[in-house]
Amino acid sequence: MNLTEIQDLIKFVAKSGVSEVEIEQKDFKICIKSEVKGKPEHQVIVQAAAPAAPVAPVAPVAAAPVAPVVAAPAEDANYITVKSPMIGTFYRSAGPDKAPFVNVGDSIGKGDTICIIEAMKLFNEIESEVTGRIVKVLVDDASPVEYDQPLFLVDPA
Repeated sequence: MNLTEIQDLIKFVAKSGVSEVEIEQKDFKICIKSEVKGKPEHQVIVQAAAPAAPVAPVAPVAAAPVAPVVAAPAEDANYITVKSPMIGTFYRSAGPDKAPFVNVGDSIGKGDTICIIEAMKLFNEIESEVTGRIVKVLVDDASPVEYDQPLFLVDPA
């Protein structure tokens, strides 16, 4: 694992909100721990797999900067953006032969299932937290999604 891959892993930990990631391969082990409550710092511990190999010094690393929020275009200003609550794979329906949970133009209410996000072989039904009408589906079916990624635009009127 090279330095760029380690930096990408640190950015992933910062964005995802997880508190610890540990990867072990045949020639090394890496553990990244994040302070959730305190400062946005990460501890990185890299250990070689050889029994007598020393542990690399622990170095605090500043969290990756968060991308600025881009304002929605004027026509989308009155819409509510439903965002992904987790990292995973986005599915619009319960199965390939099933109808989508929601389509453009459908009315939804609080608690209605609007999609499924698969994370680590678990299928999580995502429920709406808003009432309104689906204006736009922003993600393709079976696409990977990140935490806080926009999934739907909803007109609350």
